[in-house]
Parts: sequence; C-alpha cells; structure tokens
Amino acid sequence: MGNTLGESSNKGKIMELRHLRYFIAVAEHKSIRLASERIHVTQPAVSRQIHDLEKELGLALFDRHPRGLTLTTAGQSFLVDVRKLMTDLEAAARKAKQISTGWAGRLRLGFVENSSWDGIVPKALRNFQVATPSASLELSPLNTPEQIQRIEDGLIDGGFVYQYRPFSEGLSTLRLDQHDLLLAIPVDWNLSGDHITLKEVAERPFITFPRWVYPVYYDHLMAACVERGITLNVVQEEQTESAILALVGSGIGAALVNSANLGRPPASVRFLKLADLSLAMPLVFAYRSDNDSPMLLRFVKALTDALHGNK
Repeated sequence: MGNTLGESSNKGKIMELRHLRYFIAVAEHKSIRLASERIHVTQPAVSRQIHDLEKELGLALFDRHPRGLTLTTAGQSFLVDVRKLMTDLEAAARKAKQISTGWAGRLRLGFVENSSWDGIVPKALRNFQVATPSASLELSPLNTPEQIQRIEDGLIDGGFVYQYRPFSEGLSTLRLDQHDLLLAIPVDWNLSGDHITLKEVAERPFITFPRWVYPVYYDHLMAACVERGITLNVVQEEQTESAILALVGSGIGAALVNSANLGRPPASVRFLKLADLSLAMPLVFAYRSDNDSPMLLRFVKALTDALHGNK
C-alpha cells in the first residue's frame, strides 16, 4: 500500500499521504512555486497532485489568483483536519517505534506478594519504571502455580515465583534470590533468643496453607519435617501468607513462613530462625521462551542489571 491513506468510491482513485503533504505546503506558502522549493519537488508535480486531490474530493480547495493561491472555505476546513490527521499519524509512528524497541507498551507481570517488599524485585521495578516512563506495568499478586499457568496461557508476560523443581521446557527463568524458612510466632509467646528448633514448638498450634495452593512446595516442606521426625499440630489453614501472619499476630498459633517477610514484619509477630530446619526457597523470574515482546526483553535486561548492581 505504501503511502496509501484510503480509496474513494471511484475505482482507481487513491488518496496518498503525499497529496496531503503537498496540500499543506501549498496552503502555508500560498504558492505552488514556493511550496515546491520548500519540499524539493518540481512545480508541475506539485500542481498535478493538488489538481488530483481536488478532483478526487470533488471540490476546489484553492482559489487561483494572478499572485498566488488562497484557500476556499472548504479548503480552510480541510486544512485544519489534515493537520490534525498528520499530527496523529506522526504520534502513531512514534508510538509504534517506541513499542517496537520496548520503550512503550504494556507489560503484564505477576508476583508473589512477599517478594515485592524488599530486595531485587522492588528495585528492578523501580529502575524499569524510571528508565521506561512510557511503559504501562500491570502487576497482579498471585501465588506461584497461578502465575505459571497464566504465563503458559499467555495471560501475563512473566512473573516472580518460587521454583522448587524445573518448570516446563517452554519457560525461561532468571534466578534472582534465595530465601529460607522462618518461624513466625505471636509476640506474647514466652520464647527466648533468636533461634529455636522446630521440635521444641511442634506440639504448639500451627497455621499452614492447604496443599492445593502449591502442592510442590507443600510436599517439599512436609517431607523435610518428616525427615526430622516432626509432625506439626495444624489447627487452621489459610490460602495466603498474609492471612496466616494475621492469625499468628492474633495469637492463634505459629507458622513456617518465607524469610522475605522480614522486609515487612507485622508488629504483633516475632520471627525466629530455625536451628534444625532450613529450606531453600529460590526466587526466579519466569517467562515464556517464545515471548518476543520487546518490552519483556527490556525488562529482563533491567532485572539482570539490578541483579548485578549495574543500576
């Protein structure tokens, strides 16, 4: 199509962008000669294009005088609309270029809530938003299995998740950090020191989450407890770590939680390190390997820079 803007109802007649550019030049200079000098096109070519444009529109855009041209009433109205059209086209071209290079557009990301409170994740998000102000970030708090499913389905572009075993071959991952387990207890529990063994408190009431929330992690955690001869006294289950910590703070019981919660400790909860249990909790950024979104690639680079302290 090239410069084609659209077609009239008359077969074979096509309005092109050059018609509009020549029209604006002639309207501004009120002269075919001056317009041709300005746009570096011969006078006959400019005159012909203006004639073709008027013929296609079926109206006169200019009144011809011995000393030049003036716009007709219809021509004045057409000039206003054409200028707006050209401005919109230029803006559209700039936006398309920004999107093609990852400087503008939408990026849909998921995140496990505790990963966003401190460390690499908020740092990378902040750096990316500052460096790419035209980017629209859509952030959705989701647990790891929900994120993985949405990434695979193309509903989000990537996510900050915890990985305990390899994901499907279609996913790429960038290792960001590694967290560990902490014991969360109500502040009014009379336990001294900053370390404790899980066996010492296993018979006290515990709050966990249902296995279906994240079966891989749940099985990993429970297997580690069984290996140490520990059976937790589970009195309640909640789906999110925020809800679990709220119950801990209310004095309902203790919980095994991600050490990322140190970035936003609840006032009514105390965290203790476990002397007899450690569980590696790798935080990664996951995305589809075949997602060639320029903005996603730019974001992965921002993550890599933040990871290596380049920004």
